[in-house]
Amino acid sequence: MNAEALAIRPAGASQAQLAAYSDLLNATFETTKFTPEALAWRYRDNPAGQVVGADAWDGERLAAHYAVCPLEARIDGGCVRGLLSLNTATHPDYRGRGLFTKLAETAYGLGAEAGYGFVIGVANANSTPGFLGRLAFQDVGRLEAGVLARLPRAFSDAQVQYQGAWRPELLDWRLANPQGRYVTARRGGLFAVWAETHLPFVRSGAFLPDVAGREGGRAPLAATLFIGLEPRLSLGRQGFLPVPEALRPSPLNLIWRRLGDSAPSELRRGAVAINFLDFDPY
Repeated sequence: MNAEALAIRPAGASQAQLAAYSDLLNATFETTKFTPEALAWRYRDNPAGQVVGADAWDGERLAAHYAVCPLEARIDGGCVRGLLSLNTATHPDYRGRGLFTKLAETAYGLGAEAGYGFVIGVANANSTPGFLGRLAFQDVGRLEAGVLARLPRAFSDAQVQYQGAWRPELLDWRLANPQGRYVTARRGGLFAVWAETHLPFVRSGAFLPDVAGREGGRAPLAATLFIGLEPRLSLGRQGFLPVPEALRPSPLNLIWRRLGDSAPSELRRGAVAINFLDFDPY
């Protein structure tokens, strides 16, 4: 059966859809983390909006799935609604038929119609060429990855073109991730969040402008892994120790595509602030 014979439908968050996504994603990535409950948190309960995406169905069988999830960002000082490229999977029986590209373009069309201004994502070495070539994304650049010897307490006044807009309701939802375990603390003028990683005594850290009304505890007694970009911090002054290339599973590349006039056509790598909270590795 070719791609044209499959039924292409919008993604959603019904119990039946979440169960089908769970089965396909877990089988594709050989994991158990894509539970229906975790997908409901991400696809249904997000205060920024429900999932946008597209599915290919062969009768009652899910052949492929691609989801982008709503987010809010501050771009050049204004709040813009956008989408995070997140989950994609194709059943082995249907690979090689161009389904990913077809579903992605369908999803982006639905997002543009709904008023979302852009799609942003973090792609690994295998998926980056497809996003840059067939889907015309901008390659913003590789994310930094390394351990901070010293924890920051303030940002500089460096200009930021793009950053996540973590209003309290969104941050509360993000930290309610059923697959994550987090610690928060105030660090001078910053609000810090740490997530457990697969490495013992290593926590991934994110640093935000102080969030009004948020209580914080103590920083964890662990090494802080920073993955992202932050022009308001001099990583060198924080004693940043890059993860050796040989120990990285894959380089992580920031990608960008404008969907509407509310967003710029390109991002400037040196003016983008992004951390693990923004692209969901933990």
